[in-house]
Amino acid sequence: MAVLKSNSEERKLLARLMRAEAEGEGRLGMLMVGNTGVNRVVADCLDFKDIRTLSNMVYQSPGGFEAIRKPYFYQKARNAEINLANQVIRGWKYHPGSYSLWFFKPSGPCPATWFNQANAGRYKSHCFYNPTYDDCPSIYW
Repeated sequence: MAVLKSNSEERKLLARLMRAEAEGEGRLGMLMVGNTGVNRVVADCLDFKDIRTLSNMVYQSPGGFEAIRKPYFYQKARNAEINLANQVIRGWKYHPGSYSLWFFKPSGPCPATWFNQANAGRYKSHCFYNPTYDDCPSIYW
């Protein structure tokens, strides 16, 4: 059962985002980016109170994703990434992206906090950040 409603076009959109943000980090890196995106839709907190669809999440401004400004984001979704997007939509979680609302690629070590959220860990070049349960209980299901 899915943790959020989506149609095939939204799943393809999430797949394109996952690929554009983390293709160089392999399957697991893309899954963690997908976790962060799904968490933003599920969350009813912080900067994500009005985000209710995958499309809202991908194109959120401000606070959205840098990859949507790049030409490779607009490539056709591939079956491999669509399958990964389906996994995170079904609720599969991958640490350190399990409960993250933010990730980014620093030029050095991961800062301890980002947007007042604690560092949950690093996977390859991306650092992932989780809100506290008190700040955002809806993503801790």
